[in-house]
Amino acid sequence: MTRPRPAADLFARSMALRERRPSAQAAPPASLTQAIAVAREALIARQAEEGCWEFQLEADCTITAEYIMMMHFLGEIDSRLEPKLAVYLRAHQADHGGWALYPGGDFNISCSVKAYFALRLAGDPAEAAHMARARAAILHHGGAAASNVFTRIALALFGQIPWRGVPYIPVEIVLLPRWFPFNLYRVSYWSRAVMVPLTMLCTLKPRARNPRAVQIRELFTVPPEEERNYFRRPLGRSRALTQLFLTLDRLGRTIDPLIPAALRAHALRRAEQWTLERLNGEDGLGAIFPAMVNALEALVLRGYPADDPHRRAAQRALERLLVVDGASAYCQPCVSPVWDTALASLALQQESGANAVAAAQRGLDWLLPRQLLEAPGDWRLRRPQLAGGGWAFQRANPHYPDLDDTAAVVWSMHLAADRARYADAVGRALDWLTGMQSSNGGFAAFDVDNTDYYLNEIPFADHGALLDPPTSDVTARVATALALVGRPQDAAPLARALAFLRADQQADGSWFGRWGTNFVYGTWSVLTALAHAGVACDDPAVQRAVRWLESRQNADGGWGESNDSYEPGCATRPAPSTPHQSAWALLGLLAAGEVESSAVLRAVEYLLATQQPDGLWSDPSFTAPGFPRVFYLRYHGYCAYFPLWALAAYRSRSQVGTLH
Repeated sequence: MTRPRPAADLFARSMALRERRPSAQAAPPASLTQAIAVAREALIARQAEEGCWEFQLEADCTITAEYIMMMHFLGEIDSRLEPKLAVYLRAHQADHGGWALYPGGDFNISCSVKAYFALRLAGDPAEAAHMARARAAILHHGGAAASNVFTRIALALFGQIPWRGVPYIPVEIVLLPRWFPFNLYRVSYWSRAVMVPLTMLCTLKPRARNPRAVQIRELFTVPPEEERNYFRRPLGRSRALTQLFLTLDRLGRTIDPLIPAALRAHALRRAEQWTLERLNGEDGLGAIFPAMVNALEALVLRGYPADDPHRRAAQRALERLLVVDGASAYCQPCVSPVWDTALASLALQQESGANAVAAAQRGLDWLLPRQLLEAPGDWRLRRPQLAGGGWAFQRANPHYPDLDDTAAVVWSMHLAADRARYADAVGRALDWLTGMQSSNGGFAAFDVDNTDYYLNEIPFADHGALLDPPTSDVTARVATALALVGRPQDAAPLARALAFLRADQQADGSWFGRWGTNFVYGTWSVLTALAHAGVACDDPAVQRAVRWLESRQNADGGWGESNDSYEPGCATRPAPSTPHQSAWALLGLLAAGEVESSAVLRAVEYLLATQQPDGLWSDPSFTAPGFPRVFYLRYHGYCAYFPLWALAAYRSRSQVGTLH
């Protein structure tokens, strides 16, 4: 496997491509038509027989490293799989010696510690050249003690650091009432799904089996048992709140021995039952890797034998996330078939040919029975009278439907040739979406009014991603769905959503992208919503966004934006053009009425010039944050359907649009 190119090399390659292209002019109808046709057929060819699309979803190396660590925690090592996972980790070691959160990114201490530890567990000797480089980089950045909470918990489970090096996370938190300042339902879905089984691990404090007895004391600048600085305040956090929560943390440790045994046993049973109720079969707890691996380890710790159906399902859920390709393998953080299918269907509906429309309908027919109408979701605690109607992001995740996915599915179903076929599902989905609007008018991904920001200051939340507040991109997707369908009862929720979007526009005219990288994604999302809501193209908010997009276009006609843009002061840092971000920008400009502008024509040229012989596009960059500044993802499907969508939209809006 080739090592990913650093960002500077990608930018140079992008600029070299510009030198080989003619100056901007209207795209030749024949080449545009041919490009769309080839892309359409390539996308249809990747549709599964059952009707969905499911592209790979790749994360940084922490997930793959944690898979190796899980095998060694349980003492159940797959001798054929482990070497392939190690190949993947070695291939993604960066030039700075450690591992980054995305190709071309800076050194990340936590990812590097986990990757190093996983390779040591897999048999790589500490003296090997690549390990020596990694170790030097880790020590230069403060050593393993400087890693984040989740990494330190993993190290504690392996006996590499003392338990005082991690926050106090007693299982009794599952008993806290909803009125309490901290309880499970004040945090996001992903936080509680990860946290509940983790409380069992952190309370019982098991020792990993670690059959090869691997130690990584060489990664500490101070012997771990002597280290006194495990809690290092992140930049930009409240010092007063941090000190308060650290004081409460110390108090909790002091009184922990006084907790009655009966109360602890009751809390353990409650946490276990909570986990089992949401175990979700072979799709896993929360359908996300961190929660799934914690659940499996907690079940083993609670004495579930290897042949127990719950334990087998939890194990199988993790195995289904693996992507094995020849000599290499990696583990996905989750799967994205609902999201991929909704977006692929939208791209094909925009193309509008008979084959495209038929394929889109097959996708919608796959989605239809996956609507969550009666599932006992956690969201019902805040909206007990609201009927179900959402879709999850994954194949199955009934407790946690996703507003973003639901809005995208509604959008596509409303555009279907046989709209009546999906009318009931659309109506139920819109009822659910409007019922999930937060008090500020915006929409979050999974929760309502999940905005207790003080919780991001607790020691457990050093990643700053404990909550699920409303965001512009999700709000824009919901607003698009509401505006497209146009039900009278949705006028007031739509107006509140549009007001939220206007208030959330950045000073430079862009919008922040919470679930896609970054301001290009957010700006496309909102411009699309404003257009469908009937906001005029000469509206000041639209014009500021257009000017911002035009100012960010690269010389080669495309757009690029690194995940660096989530770091303070780095929003305007240049980045090489990518097909998916160029498609977002093109779609945003088209929504704003910029059909024949120079920026649009150059963008079309860029997409035509970068199309691959197989009809699709490709780029190694990571396309979205799981959590900004903490965890990033590469949706492999984004280069398959977004460029097709953008080119088809341009064709339909331009004078060459009638040519097929």
